[in-house]
Amino acid sequence: MTSPILPTYARAEVEFEKGEGLWLEARDGKRYLDLGSGIGVNSLGHAHPHLVAALAEQADKLWHVSNLFRIPSAERLAQRLVDASFADTVFFTNSGAEALEAAIKTARKHHAVNGHPERFRIITFEGAFHGRTLATIAAGGQQKYLDGFGPKVDGFDQVPFGDWDALAAAITPETGALLIEPVQGEGGIRPVPPADLRRLRQIADDNGLLLLLDEVQCGTGRTGKLFAHEWAGIQPDIVAIAKGIGGGFPLGAMLATAEAAKGMTLGTHGTTFGGNPLATTVGNAVLDVILAPGFLEDVQRRAGLLRQRLAELKDSHPDVIEEVRGEGLMLGLKLRVPNGDFVKRALDHQLVLIAAGDNVVRLLPALTIDENEIATAFDGLDAVAASFKAQDVAEQA
Repeated sequence: MTSPILPTYARAEVEFEKGEGLWLEARDGKRYLDLGSGIGVNSLGHAHPHLVAALAEQADKLWHVSNLFRIPSAERLAQRLVDASFADTVFFTNSGAEALEAAIKTARKHHAVNGHPERFRIITFEGAFHGRTLATIAAGGQQKYLDGFGPKVDGFDQVPFGDWDALAAAITPETGALLIEPVQGEGGIRPVPPADLRRLRQIADDNGLLLLLDEVQCGTGRTGKLFAHEWAGIQPDIVAIAKGIGGGFPLGAMLATAEAAKGMTLGTHGTTFGGNPLATTVGNAVLDVILAPGFLEDVQRRAGLLRQRLAELKDSHPDVIEEVRGEGLMLGLKLRVPNGDFVKRALDHQLVLIAAGDNVVRLLPALTIDENEIATAFDGLDAVAASFKAQDVAEQA
């Protein structure tokens, strides 16, 4: 049947009707183990009781008032994020791309109010993905996302991932900031080593640049810390988050230091829906769980167990799996067979996976995954890998 929805996605022929925890149930009654979490969004699984209760209670009170008025749940969520981070101020959005747009504008405005409006250029890194708006596809720099949309938005210079000489050469008097994902998501689950993040912080300091981090996918507990950059022990100037902070409800945020954001004064930016009572109530409920004592330590423990099982899987199927990579519960399998085929076969085995660049499949399970679910995931992935016969691998080489 032809869908009236714009055909910009190759949708799988599965219709999910309900979910609980890491499990999804399709309309035909089949149950699927969700290792994709809606591309890292359902950070606490499906229908988490604390999130459901918070949303239902707020929905019975007030949905939307606009940012022309103070919103107590937004004020509380912003304060909690500030208290738990490097930041002094927060701007709420509906999505990651919007959070990145706010970060880009904030960085440019910072230099403008400091008397250097020419410092509007931002250096980004090849393989990055920062969103689908005109500015964020320009920031990502991937040609497949730029084709057909007219001139590329000016102000972004890409350098190869990990090429320090290229980075040094790209810094000019017009450069105002560096923008990087501490763990590339769409680019193939490629973590930036902590030492490299520290080096980027130093380069930014030495050149009067702001350091912007895209933690839309790797933030909000995904790596076992509230923010992925915490593993490197650095203080960024601006961070964009989304996905997991809403636990399934559309919510994003830009976090910034007071110095970085000093140009963002009355009327310089805005949003109709960002930070509304429903979204920020759910965001607070997410933090209730993630910031509870011991939760992030449990994420680290679960991540270690899952990674160990994936290493076993690689050892058992070296002709199919080339590498296990990632941080925390943001893991990837670099494959020797097409990742799209692997994802399709996984769905046939009632596992939900997400494809990524560099021929990687992503595993982004809910942070609440338990040992039994890890064992089920291993068994399913083992069966999927085994379904690729030696001749299949040879044909794909």
